[in-house]
Amino acid sequence: MPLISSTYKRPLFLPNKHLETIYPALFRPDAQVLAEHERLELPDGDFLDLDWYRQGSDKLFILSHGLEGSSQSSYLRWMVKRLLAEGWDVLAWNFRGCSPAPNRLLRFYHSGESNDLRLLLNLAVYPGSYQQFVLVGFSMGGNVTLKYLGEQKNDLDPRLKCAVTFSVPCDLASGAVHLAKWQSRVYMARFMKSLKVKIQEKATRYPQLNTSKLKDIHTFLVFDEMYTAPLHGFKSAQEYWRLNSSRFFIPDIKLPTLLITAANDPFLTPECYPIEEAKQMDTFFLEIPETGGHCGFSQFNNTGFYWSEERCVEFVQQYL
Repeated sequence: MPLISSTYKRPLFLPNKHLETIYPALFRPDAQVLAEHERLELPDGDFLDLDWYRQGSDKLFILSHGLEGSSQSSYLRWMVKRLLAEGWDVLAWNFRGCSPAPNRLLRFYHSGESNDLRLLLNLAVYPGSYQQFVLVGFSMGGNVTLKYLGEQKNDLDPRLKCAVTFSVPCDLASGAVHLAKWQSRVYMARFMKSLKVKIQEKATRYPQLNTSKLKDIHTFLVFDEMYTAPLHGFKSAQEYWRLNSSRFFIPDIKLPTLLITAANDPFLTPECYPIEEAKQMDTFFLEIPETGGHCGFSQFNNTGFYWSEERCVEFVQQYL
């Protein structure tokens, strides 16, 4: 019954879930870590941009960012810094179209694109000399990570030891509906602005992409119905959400995996908390701090590291 009692307590000056979510994104300083960049060419003619942080370890952490984030997102770079402090190597990768260079194909990425994670591991990670691997995913990247692990079941490289995920929208449909509500408008507006820029850029290279109604799109339902679903081979937004929600794959996860999601996460609904699944599994650990917001978990000390980064290291050390 791997339901974990959490120790996290939010700082007093962040008294609600929205401040907990927004403060780290806007005010946390840069982690000051320097990456080696690599472009990984894919079999379909597209590419993935990778950031490597190497210091000679035989252990490698693979980090997946959230929706409309990148390898340069603050939460990702600070996790990199914390893992480097333990002496481990790190690889932070960008989903298609999320690095500064737009991807080549008409398609881009979506919230359940586990095949690109599979390609990354098979082409860039497993052929190397590392002896142990750990997956870490944030928000959408966490959904991709959990889905991948459930799809693979026992068919995993034995060097892959465990996984840690944060603030995961395990149920994409309910999350999309929730973020469309009035109280979530600031988050939805930010996502829509960024996604529309990507579509507009693609339309300059692919004139068949219809952007006549783009300015009128304000929710994931309409955007996914018009663009995400058809560009990635799904019949509708509903089918896309159903086939890519990690909650349906979690029961098949065989690798020790931790999901940390705050009870007050402003992005998520009750369907995104797989409590019953965790109760019935011995490989899937669910930790629900009362506070933390979405990918927040701030704390203040002389190291600069947040609780989430320390908790990740603590969990992983049990398996390395």
